[in-house]
This record gives sequence, C-alpha cells and structure tokens, in this order.
Amino acid sequence: MGVPYEVVNATADETTEGDDAAALAAANAVAKMRHAALPGDARPGSFVLGTDTLVTLGGSVMGKPSSRADAAAMIGKLSGKTHQVVSGIALRRIGGAGEGLDGEAGEQLHVATAATDVTFLSLDTAQIEAYLASGEWTDKAGAYGIQGLAGMFVSEVRGEYSNVVGLPLCLLARLFLETGFDLLRRQWI
Repeated sequence: MGVPYEVVNATADETTEGDDAAALAAANAVAKMRHAALPGDARPGSFVLGTDTLVTLGGSVMGKPSSRADAAAMIGKLSGKTHQVVSGIALRRIGGAGEGLDGEAGEQLHVATAATDVTFLSLDTAQIEAYLASGEWTDKAGAYGIQGLAGMFVSEVRGEYSNVVGLPLCLLARLFLETGFDLLRRQWI
C-alpha cells in the first residue's frame, strides 16, 4: 500500500536567473507549492509538495530548453564535463482554522535543496543529434533525463540519483520525518 496522492496544477512562473541554483530551485519549489490548485476537499493535515530541478554548469543555470537548437547547445555544453543538478523541495502541511493537527498553530513549511554532480561522456555531433531526434529533451532541465536515453551519456553520479531524476527521495523522506510522518512505514511518529 502506497501513500495516497493527487497531482494538481500550479501556475507559478519558474525563475532561472538572479541567484544561485540552490536559492532559485528553493524559491521555484515554494512558488509552485503556494500556487497549487488544491481540491476543495483538502483536509487539515494534508501535505502539499512543490518541487523544482535545475541544471548548473560553471555557475550558469540551465532551465528547460526553449527549442531544439537550445537543447543542442545545452547538451553540447554538458558534453565531457561535470555539472550539478539542484532540486528544491517545499513541503507544507495544511493547518485548519488556525491550528494544525496535534494542536500545532498554523501550517508547517519545510524547504530544502539537494545537489548531485553528474559527469557526461564526451559526445560527438551524431550522438547529440540522435538524442535530440528522440524528443526526450523537451520539458527537461538541462535538456536531458537521466532515466531515459541520456543515461547512456552519464559516466558518473556523485550524490542522490533520484535527485537527477527530479525528486530527491532521501531529502523528501527527511522533510516528512521533520513533520512527524514516516514515509517508509507510512505512519505518524
């Protein structure tokens, strides 16, 4: 038995400029969490999760590519180099009528980031073009998803693999523990 969840839309704009990657990812996650279109029957004690993942290379943040040419440029820059994938998580526990569960005032908000170093092999133009033809680059920070074909480009990962996929599970479990919920056992502690 898993933890029940519902995916909802969030209308927040994502920012990729103006700060370092960790601060941007955290701010984007909070914005998504705050702008989530919650169902009318969201009960006190429910959780709202906002996440954001960015790719950074040499201090430059790469968001999602705007075109195929943009994706080609991103993959070309990552070729043969180590870059960092940074995710922000904002976890909010909804309170009710001024009090949360267990008599706690208001809502609980926990925000944290995870960073993982990823090293790409050196790629030639034919490899990059073959990857772009797959279409997997669309709607992905840094123009790739490690869980797909681009996984063949990765020679090393230092840090949490699930962070590169887009949801750092170790960090998420820790944030839930901070709220008093054990995800592994699916119970309050």
